Amino acid sequence: MNRSETLTDRPDFALVGVLRVPGIQNSPGTAILRRIGYALTALALVVVVVYLDRDGYSDTQGDDLSLLDCIYYATVSLSTTGYGDIAPITEQARLINVLVITPLRVFFLIVLVGTTLSALTESSRQAFKIQRWRRSTRNHTIVAGYGTKGRTAVTAILGDGVRPSDIVVVDTDPVVLERAIGQGLVTVHGSATKSDVLRLAGADRASSIVVATNRDDTAVLVTLTAREIAPDARIVAAVRESENTQLLRQSGANSVVVSSETAGRLLGVSTTAPTVVEMIEDLLTPETGLAITEREVHPSEIGDSPRHLSDIVLGVVRGGHLHRVGGPDIDTVQQGDKLLYVRRVPS
Repeated sequence: MNRSETLTDRPDFALVGVLRVPGIQNSPGTAILRRIGYALTALALVVVVVYLDRDGYSDTQGDDLSLLDCIYYATVSLSTTGYGDIAPITEQARLINVLVITPLRVFFLIVLVGTTLSALTESSRQAFKIQRWRRSTRNHTIVAGYGTKGRTAVTAILGDGVRPSDIVVVDTDPVVLERAIGQGLVTVHGSATKSDVLRLAGADRASSIVVATNRDDTAVLVTLTAREIAPDARIVAAVRESENTQLLRQSGANSVVVSSETAGRLLGVSTTAPTVVEMIEDLLTPETGLAITEREVHPSEIGDSPRHLSDIVLGVVRGGHLHRVGGPDIDTVQQGDKLLYVRRVPS
């Protein structure tokens, strides 16, 4: 049976590696150095304790303990080797051994096996995060395909203030999924053309789905599958050829972006008016400069002309349809309208 046919029926622990919910990323080298530092600190503390109370210890030859003897005793004691050639002989030394050195010995062992325990429990922690994510995530965004288009789309979404944990990337390439994990995104390893993969990504609870695949036929299939699962989600798809635009809309896409024609227009404009292209890039980059965005109409703006508002309004969305400013249909804004406007992004 195909793996993707039973994904949604699997228990959470069986989804580890397919669905990944990022957490706090720590460098392995940093973690190892930190643990070594803890171990050396415990060792140094035992050396100091034993050296200060060295008169309470005796070796097999009856000699006084030197600093090297104290280091030796601390090492074999914390590692639980215990050769017995140095031992506490006074009540004070034995009491210190019980109250100080024994707890440090336990701590030292915990530090040494901590990395192994961390590796063994990582699967359980990931299963718990998967369970919590599947139970609580709503109104998120799914990006099918994490190539150049998908990564650029995610950058724009993040620039609009969306949290990385509210974006789910679906792709079949483990390498690009690692990049997504590095950005703090949730990832699903699988083909977005499979209904179980999209259900695992929470498509039935998503608010929007971005189809950024490399092939137009794949984009059509992903759109059909997504629309069947998520009838109310907003689906935005990218295609290379304009002749496939209508097919994408019939498949259920709310918006279709023709990547090849858009790039061609920008290339043509740049030969005669390069600053126009620069401005368009600025408007499409939400992190700095100017950005095109959408907002609700404020109560104080109802009845006013969109051309006379404080913001530069490009269009009015009414009843789900975009009306450009200056057209005959929109003289004043009404309650329930949305404004498509240019806003300045603080640097």
